[in-house]
Amino acid sequence: MTIRLPKGIKDNLRFLSVEVDSQVADLQNFFSIPTTAMARRILDRSGYAYNLKTRIHTSCVNRLATGKTDNTQKLTLRGVEMVATDLERVTGLIRDCLREMEYVDEVQHVLANQYIAMLEKVRSGIGLVGPALEANDASLALSIGELETQLERAYKRVFKNYVGQLGKGKQNTKDLVRGLFVAHTIRQMGEALLQISEAIISANIGQPMNRERYHSLQSLVSELETEKESIQVAPIAETRSGSAISGLSSSGDSYFAIFKEGLKRKVKEEREGVQSWHEIYPGLAPKILSYKKRGQSAALLIEHLPGFTFERILLNESEPLLDETLQQLGRTLRSVWQETQTEKSVQAGFMGQLDKRIIDVYKIHPEFESSKSSLCGVKLISFNDLVHRAARMEAQLPAPFSVYIHGDFNVDNIIYDPLERRIHFIDLHRSCYMDYVQDVSVFMVSNYRLQILDAPLRKRILKLALDFYQLVRRFARKMGDATFEIRLALGLARSFATSTRFILDKSLARSMYLRSRYLLEKVVATELDNAGRFKLPIKEIFND
Repeated sequence: MTIRLPKGIKDNLRFLSVEVDSQVADLQNFFSIPTTAMARRILDRSGYAYNLKTRIHTSCVNRLATGKTDNTQKLTLRGVEMVATDLERVTGLIRDCLREMEYVDEVQHVLANQYIAMLEKVRSGIGLVGPALEANDASLALSIGELETQLERAYKRVFKNYVGQLGKGKQNTKDLVRGLFVAHTIRQMGEALLQISEAIISANIGQPMNRERYHSLQSLVSELETEKESIQVAPIAETRSGSAISGLSSSGDSYFAIFKEGLKRKVKEEREGVQSWHEIYPGLAPKILSYKKRGQSAALLIEHLPGFTFERILLNESEPLLDETLQQLGRTLRSVWQETQTEKSVQAGFMGQLDKRIIDVYKIHPEFESSKSSLCGVKLISFNDLVHRAARMEAQLPAPFSVYIHGDFNVDNIIYDPLERRIHFIDLHRSCYMDYVQDVSVFMVSNYRLQILDAPLRKRILKLALDFYQLVRRFARKMGDATFEIRLALGLARSFATSTRFILDKSLARSMYLRSRYLLEKVVATELDNAGRFKLPIKEIFND
């Protein structure tokens, strides 16, 4: 597909490419025959490249401001902005090379010929920018990015040469060090080319994508039995761990697969989680279509599940559908818990989880850390001390049995298909045998923390949390789980407090923090012998 750039942007981008190439060529000439006149020629032209970049940025912003651009055009214009920025960055690096050379006393001490060869690679990349962008050619864009690897190898050879000479203790140390700085600066031009490459690839794919991610996607898609040319990619989400999640569709149809790429360890955990669910409780998790690893990253292609997330049903769908979804969720959970139950007693370690994350909470909300609070002259125990006291009590309150849990049971990790009346789970990298209260508490707080101000909708969210609690409490009673409520208090306290590190709304964050504190105070005030008679103040907690 050819990108139709507005004439003004296209012309200025062409002028900028030619200007940058010209300055790189002049730097090559300088290293060949270093003269003050050549250095001055380069330095005097710094403003022209900057002006061209600014014109391109202004034109792109004006186009975007019209509101008449579709998503593909928006990404293309942003890509052009990034290309212009990195092209102009090369001219800044050229000037940095010249500044380093000012301090070189004997030019023969620097590896000028190697610099010239490295700069030739830079020029070849600049020459590909226009064709790659206009033709939206991913292969040409990849060729630009590969030059970064070639420049990195060339730099390592130069580095080794300079270090070898420095190790011999020669008198020209200052020149050698400056020469090494020059080589490092040319190496940074390769990084600029890589950024340009990825900007063009992103415009081609239709979403932000780096080179590693593109290679992973290309490898996974090659195994699909579908027309590769018709596949479209759309961003869905990016996780806090850095993983990117995209939907793959064909010829404008609905998604047929989900592409997830990130750190190899994280993606491997996701794969193993999905596979474990297929073995333990088939039908809940999506199918894995393909898996690839590359260096320190990995990628998964997962079946796209039909239906809606629980969050969407809660916020946007009808009351009858929400009731149906909750009932199906309850049936599914009871079935999973009963079929995967083991007699092994387990500790969820809610307070340990909270203790690990509390530093991040304080970074966002330092006011929660105060250890000198008082109420009507009565000193209040610090939050940290509450956590530690609750931890000592929790150690005496293991769950009487373990079940296989989701591990990250948020409202957006549950899918309901109304046509098939089936629940599905996604994002399964934390699944394990554990106390079922872990999933219960995470689900309840993930509802509460939705930043919804509409009063009727807020009331609906809180009612859902109460209904879910009643559903799970019936299961706990049936199983003879006497300490369910006090463990749930600890789980809710953990989730309320740790969730505030993602919430900047001071009112909502403080509301959640105070609920966490209230629950912990009630737990530590309970005698261990009375733990089985603990009553969770559920209506007070889930009532705004």
